Amino acid sequence: MWWKVVLGLLALWLVVSVGGAIIGFVVKGLFWIAVLGGVLFLTTAAVGWAKKDDKQLKDRTR
Repeated sequence: MWWKVVLGLLALWLVVSVGGAIIGFVVKGLFWIAVLGGVLFLTTAAVGWAKKDDKQLKDRTR
């Protein structure tokens, strides 16, 4: 009878472990997607800002 309790606890531990691993992968993946999105946003903003200043300088010399 006690082996049913042990098997039940082992099954519960397996489910919790697999669930925790999946949740961990998802959260870690979302974190790195957010970091990549931030880097791309800052890069795009810097390039746009640089081109805007360059365009304004060309317009002023005319």
